[in-house]
Amino acid sequence: MTKNILVTGGAGFIGSHVVRLLVNKYPEYHILNMDNLTYAGNLQNLKDIESKENYKFINCDICDFMKVKEVFANYSISHVIHLAAESHVDRSIENPFSFAKTNVMGTLSLLQVANDYWKENVRSNLFYHISTDEVYGSTDGISLFTEQTKYNPHSPYSASKASSDHFVKAFHNTYNIPIIISNCSNNYGPYQFSEKLIPLMIKNIINKKPLPVYGNGENVRDWLFIDDHIKAIDMIFHKGGLGETYIIGGDNKWRNIDLVKLLVEIVDRQLGRKKNASLSLISFVNDRLGHDLRYAVDFSKLKNELGWKPVEEFEQGIEKTVKWYLENKEWM
Repeated sequence: MTKNILVTGGAGFIGSHVVRLLVNKYPEYHILNMDNLTYAGNLQNLKDIESKENYKFINCDICDFMKVKEVFANYSISHVIHLAAESHVDRSIENPFSFAKTNVMGTLSLLQVANDYWKENVRSNLFYHISTDEVYGSTDGISLFTEQTKYNPHSPYSASKASSDHFVKAFHNTYNIPIIISNCSNNYGPYQFSEKLIPLMIKNIINKKPLPVYGNGENVRDWLFIDDHIKAIDMIFHKGGLGETYIIGGDNKWRNIDLVKLLVEIVDRQLGRKKNASLSLISFVNDRLGHDLRYAVDFSKLKNELGWKPVEEFEQGIEKTVKWYLENKEWM
């Protein structure tokens, strides 16, 4: 039977890449993109596939239980890939209520509709929930996050994602709804909303604006190229074990200050400017509240069980990313 896949948040950064891959790679699937088109959702991300026969967009808030219920019934949804979320930590500090609403109650809305609908329409179903490594808190600089790491969120954003993870697992344990969860490290690549670190720095370097770095820039993140992430999502969706959690990482750990300096070097070079002309734009600002010092993940479960590993070298991936933003200034 054909898969009728609901992708939530499909007009966002990761979601648009997932939607494009599924639409192009699996013409026999019906891909329904549900997005509320808030500040980070942009249908321009999907102009190249909007006329495909196996693709449809629906403007809907995942918190709207009755409309989500209607979508499931009207389109016989058999699978969900859930990406819709508020994801910017600074925004969560300013307005934690909106994060609790979307990330927790929105996920619960989807789970309840899926459980109700699939009980009456039994077939091969799956609720695949995309989450973050930030639910684990901060590492000590030695150990890595694994699927067994205790949850220890430090921001309203990570707390809301941790809660949504727990609801997904609870629906599996209580109602036997078929689920999979993946927790990924920091993503980068084309179409990322410009409030995130890498596109923000690229934009500011282009416009010769200050490059704000939190604290002393010592915070470490593991960076995952978007193409590697969506390949992992594709593999987990088709081959992952029900009830399982998989960590996805890029094996590319960088201090924030080193990453900003690298972006300065690449952007200045690609713009034909004097080498490191924009280094003087770097400014250190007061650290973010509850700022995790270090994220580092162990994706050996995904590698050993499903055969996935990242293939994009960071230096090449970041060159591609900078080039895309420079060639798409109107989008940015």
